[in-house]
Amino acid sequence: MKRVLIITDLKKAITKALVLASLLLLFFIPGQLYAQSDSAAAEEEESLLISPSLSFFTIQKGNNTIDFKAALNAKINGANKKLPHLRVTFVQVMGEEEKTLGFAITDISGKATFNCKAELVTPDKEGNLNLKAIFAGNKAMDATEEEVTIKRARLEISPVKGDSLNSVEVKLVDLATGAETPVPETALGIFVQRYFNPLKIAEATTDEAGEATAEIPGDLLGDENGNIVLLVKLDEHELYGNVEARIAQKWGIPVSQKINKLPRSLWSHSPPIWMLITFIILITVVWGHYFVIIFELFRLRKEEPHQPAN
Repeated sequence: MKRVLIITDLKKAITKALVLASLLLLFFIPGQLYAQSDSAAAEEEESLLISPSLSFFTIQKGNNTIDFKAALNAKINGANKKLPHLRVTFVQVMGEEEKTLGFAITDISGKATFNCKAELVTPDKEGNLNLKAIFAGNKAMDATEEEVTIKRARLEISPVKGDSLNSVEVKLVDLATGAETPVPETALGIFVQRYFNPLKIAEATTDEAGEATAEIPGDLLGDENGNIVLLVKLDEHELYGNVEARIAQKWGIPVSQKINKLPRSLWSHSPPIWMLITFIILITVVWGHYFVIIFELFRLRKEEPHQPAN
């Protein structure tokens, strides 16, 4: 009898343990499922975000300003897309601190330009400027940033008018230490401004004094007054980045920008009057024959005799 009672009590204890274990499973499993589903949704949302690419460079100009230029694009559905109407912030990194200089909005081609006065940036002890472009991201795109380090420099360009040939004198100086230090043995490009991209017309290499001379051709086309814009550029230097200076001179061949109506001719949109009259007469004669033929067909059809009805 005791043995039967012991077995019965053991069965009841096992049953209670199974019921308790089932309740515990019901309590913990939904939380784990929800946690897994939330993490999976977060991972899926992160994977759906667009990862943009940010390119950033600077141009030190002769008027003591610096152009910050950034471009945003991303690969979407296998194609490279430009990202317009997005805000790019430009900052200077000073150790662990960041100084905000300004911001710009990308245009339809995904490019943003911010012009900053050189007095607003302060070089570090080594004379370097640590600059950064930041895109903070949004609901559809990840955040991204790009950083460049340059030293302050300045290009100067001066015109030299000759009897038969004109030239320019250029000078490159280093401003990283606060004093003007000539930069020798550096190749510079001389350009003339055009509608789309500058046209390279000469090259020059600085001497020990940081100076160089380049001749300007006399057959360059200018505006209606003969003015041309000359540029001297240092592109993608490992220390100074991009540096340029420009000057306008009346050294070009005057080209009128006024649009005049061309006279009537065979190669223009307005052919000669005699050709128009000849063309109209020929077309009238040809199509007149067609109208006469159609008219005669209808007339013969009306004159066709009818068979008498039975």
